[in-house]
Amino acid sequence: MRNLPPIEKIYEAYSAIVDARIVMRTDEAYVRSSNGQKEYTVTWEDEAYTSNDSATYWQGYAGYPVIAVLLLQGKLPLDREAATKFKGIDWTELNVKFKRNYAKAVAAVFDAMDCDAGTKDRIRLEAERVFEAMKELDIVIKRGSLRPPKSSRQQ
Repeated sequence: MRNLPPIEKIYEAYSAIVDARIVMRTDEAYVRSSNGQKEYTVTWEDEAYTSNDSATYWQGYAGYPVIAVLLLQGKLPLDREAATKFKGIDWTELNVKFKRNYAKAVAAVFDAMDCDAGTKDRIRLEAERVFEAMKELDIVIKRGSLRPPKSSRQQ
């Protein structure tokens, strides 16, 4: 993967997986946002992936919906035990609160996490392992024809 996402997007992908917000199909997946207001479409053909989440569409790196799909496809290593620590997190709210400073959002999640320091360190190491695997992954992230969705609810 050429254009790498912030490592923090791995934790958002974990949430999507453990919250069962992903519907996998043969060559596409649908991923609901953490607050349920948007649904993203991830498509793939051979080693080319597209998604209409804002990060993938506008920034050109794999956003959390693409990362979640890659984890579920087995193209990236998935530690389900580590992922369970990210159940029920509203990343949309956190990313707004911390003005898209993803490191601060993740730090707040880790601060609130109900586990010991050793477990937190193991989870961070696992995310680093996934990130290193992303660097070696031979896929292309492309802008698809679907534009990012607008919120499905009034705010």
